[in-house]
Amino acid sequence: MYPALAVHSALIGQHPNLETLWVGGEGGMEEELVNRAGISYRSIPAAGVHGVGLRALPRNIGKLTRGVFASRRILREFNPDVLFVTGGFVAAPMALAGRSIPTVLYVPDIEPGLALKFLSRFADRITVTASDSKKYFSHSAKLFISGYPLRPDLSNWSREKATQHFELDSTKPVLLVTGGSKGARSINMAVLKHLDKLLEIAQIIHVTGFLDWPVVEKAAQELPEQIRNHYHAMPYSHEMGAALAAADLVISRAGASSLGEYPFFGLPAILVPYPYAWRYQKVNADFLAEKNAAVILQDELLENKLLPVIQDLLLNKNKLEAMRIAMKKISHPNAANIIASQLVELAGAQPL
Repeated sequence: MYPALAVHSALIGQHPNLETLWVGGEGGMEEELVNRAGISYRSIPAAGVHGVGLRALPRNIGKLTRGVFASRRILREFNPDVLFVTGGFVAAPMALAGRSIPTVLYVPDIEPGLALKFLSRFADRITVTASDSKKYFSHSAKLFISGYPLRPDLSNWSREKATQHFELDSTKPVLLVTGGSKGARSINMAVLKHLDKLLEIAQIIHVTGFLDWPVVEKAAQELPEQIRNHYHAMPYSHEMGAALAAADLVISRAGASSLGEYPFFGLPAILVPYPYAWRYQKVNADFLAEKNAAVILQDELLENKLLPVIQDLLLNKNKLEAMRIAMKKISHPNAANIIASQLVELAGAQPL
């Protein structure tokens, strides 16, 4: 979602008169954000067919087939010069229907899911976040390392500006806790368990997600007055750039954004891969840990290990600085422009 918006912003910079149509799945959550960005939106039927069970398989194949026919109608009406594919099974009908149209595929995670590996067969160019993704593709001739496309608004935030935004104490370390838009319950609960001790060594920006917000809000209200101002909790932040710029350390899941946003800010991370899904988060976390930019903490160990791991990092300035430097080295701040240039080249247009 956000990488695609970032690439679109870069495309607008090269071609202000660009005409874009965003195609998503029926009932998709992205429609509101896409409309807010001023991009036309259409939806199609789509469903995964791998690992869904025999009962759901016929229904999902039927949705996929209807999605292909719907995609063909959209392509006849819109007549695009180039397709940009970032989704998984949601993009499958459009990729199948538009296989004769020049296509760029972006793979955000280190390891592509099965849907993206399938869709890569129809792509003329494959762009990936890191070179480690090369081993998952046999057709390396059409593969390009772009980095993770970043939202333009992230560059608006300096450390000083972010500190002022949250009214932080510039002399005390800042811990950012985030689980994405839906939050991460195990991380939230582990932080609440150790909240008093954590606030002894750090200020905390805690983006909880809406599900756990009532519990977190109550805990915040019950904090002693002398430390309450050091705890900045919210269910959602429209200014994640400020939170990332202000932090000395982040604890989060290991989604694809951790491969782009944390390196951009040189932000050391404690990564807790989501344990109940495909292993892509573990692969992402392993990539950053192998670069000495992150520490991995298993979800089942959160309750007992979170506090000592945070203490070890925040109280060891040399270690934290080494992680910061290692994280910064991974950054590809020009990724959105690189992918935009691929699209422009395939479309046969000339950048302005």
